Amino acid sequence: MMGPGWYLRRLSRMGPAEVVGRARHAVVQRQWRSALPTPPNWPAHPRVTATLPAGVLGKVSGEAVARLVATADELMAGRAEFFGVERTDFVAPDWFLDPKTGRSAPSDMYAFDVPYRSEDTVGDIKQIWEPSRHQHLTVLAAAYAVTGSSAYATRVAEHLRSWWAANPPLRGPHWVSGIELGIRLLSWVWTRRLLDGWEDAAELFEQNPDFQLQLWHHQNWLATLRSHGSSANNHVIAEDAGLLAAACAFGWFPESAGWRAEAMRSLDVQLGRNTFPSGLNAELASEYHGLVLELGLAAAAEADAAGTPVPDSTWDVLLRMSDALASIVDNRMRPPRQGDADDGFGLIVDGTATDRWASLLASGEALFGRLDWWPTIPGDDVRTPLLAALVSRTPRVTGVRPGRRPAHLRDAGMTILRSGRVWVRCDGGPHGFLSIAAHAHADALSLEVRHDGVDVLADPGTFCYHGEPQWRQYFRSTLGHNTLELAGRDQSVSGGPFLWTRHAVTKVLEVHTPDLGPNRWSAAHDGYAPAVHRRTVELDRDVLKIVDEVLGEGSPGAARLAFHFGPSVTVMLDGTTARLRWTAEGTNESGTAADPLVGRVSGSLTSAVRTAVMELPPELAWTVHRGETEPPLGWYSAGFGRKEPATTLVGSGSPGHLTTLLRFS
Repeated sequence: MMGPGWYLRRLSRMGPAEVVGRARHAVVQRQWRSALPTPPNWPAHPRVTATLPAGVLGKVSGEAVARLVATADELMAGRAEFFGVERTDFVAPDWFLDPKTGRSAPSDMYAFDVPYRSEDTVGDIKQIWEPSRHQHLTVLAAAYAVTGSSAYATRVAEHLRSWWAANPPLRGPHWVSGIELGIRLLSWVWTRRLLDGWEDAAELFEQNPDFQLQLWHHQNWLATLRSHGSSANNHVIAEDAGLLAAACAFGWFPESAGWRAEAMRSLDVQLGRNTFPSGLNAELASEYHGLVLELGLAAAAEADAAGTPVPDSTWDVLLRMSDALASIVDNRMRPPRQGDADDGFGLIVDGTATDRWASLLASGEALFGRLDWWPTIPGDDVRTPLLAALVSRTPRVTGVRPGRRPAHLRDAGMTILRSGRVWVRCDGGPHGFLSIAAHAHADALSLEVRHDGVDVLADPGTFCYHGEPQWRQYFRSTLGHNTLELAGRDQSVSGGPFLWTRHAVTKVLEVHTPDLGPNRWSAAHDGYAPAVHRRTVELDRDVLKIVDEVLGEGSPGAARLAFHFGPSVTVMLDGTTARLRWTAEGTNESGTAADPLVGRVSGSLTSAVRTAVMELPPELAWTVHRGETEPPLGWYSAGFGRKEPATTLVGSGSPGHLTTLLRFS
């Protein structure tokens, strides 16, 4: 639970308009406690417009269908995994159970009284919320659509009826957060679309008073309590996307036209605010870039299919986001691991073996066309042909697209250095988005280094949000990233798990990324003012040089320089020399990187041992850490809810002119 101090710190990051808006929300929540809002009369003959164009399912490849059906069959057997926790009860799930702690959230409490941040009371709320986004139902419905097997559709109906019965309007934890309602609405739209043709679809949806009640209350909630101010990040995108999609597909109520128009207007504005001109998501968190892009594409396609005009400015943001994603991925189609990541998806109609980032780029290519410098997209997916079929016209491009692959996205402060198999991300951007920078990490001037897509110097990830404050603090900390810590404190000041009260300011000083010759980047930040940390990085073929300097008057305190390695890298430290070794999966017989999707199918790929040598600054005393817990140090989180030991080297001593060389064999 949050104490009075947290609420005061949170209040200090709000402007007057936000304070007034939150007061209004509080009044509404009190009114709803005593009397639920009353929905209008149901229409006599509601009509569903969310259907697929004829023939589009035939455009889905056999490989994509096979991946989808494999996942759907696991769900049919009752097996599912959420954030690293396996569930075997998914034939008839308990919608309030946290399988990680064994706790159950209160199901009959007024929604806004549920202490959802308290793991001791509720359990891990992410484990409880995720299944109720109903994205497993869109997978089952998609399996019905491509196979015609009614067993998938029957299971969908069982789960929806169970959920609606267990979650009456404004009761329990699933009515607390707008992002959950928005994504759930989008799932319902696509579930109905994909079940079209099933004999009981109309009885489950448009002829079902339980669904109509849920549908109206979801939309009324989102229209009344939309996120705003310092909270208008990815949450408001999900809220607008869900409201827009539902009002387009199920436009049955007197309010539907107004909801549709306002959601489209808000989505257009908020997509612009949440996106840099370069196209990167303003939260500077790759996973949220993916989430927002998925939500935006799905909502815009839904509106276009329903005849609701989509502004050119909306398509322009989605185009820029697609180009930006294409510009930052490595040669295995992986984007940077930056900021928070909670594995959130906007729309899932594919099997778990489908590559998320390749799928997003495939959708961008289908809607906007690829540029010559875009990476070749491996494999295919289910979602892309379905989304593309909903859009009635090719979106009009109003801006100028990059003629060559951008290496430096100036407004976001992200620079990608490339040389052969080596990929390096340099962080010189803003601390985070809006006044609270909710999903930011204290990672100014940090680096990620990959070789053939393998994490060599790794961003450790996120692991958790609620319930485990020492782990939340570690994965957001300066020491938890490949950068320099001074005086034992973070560069930016945390006020809580989703709140930063002081933001380090970073400035990029130099970027030089020629097609031939050394790539060079330099930046500095003021997080330890009056001291300034300046870092210069140079990539020349297979040699990476890192120079860290602390400038300014007075003693900045003791320094700790951390280098975090990916979990597959073995590190042998000898004095100030670290010898690195790892196995690169997915190489062909010549030892070069191969298409990972093709390799899984053909079985023709082999493994190759890779090595590198790291020469560390001799001015510091170096120690090795792996899987330590008191305090945490030496960990890697491959996804939300998961962590594993990994090697971290920490150099301690007085800051000065520190040079590190990383040489790849």
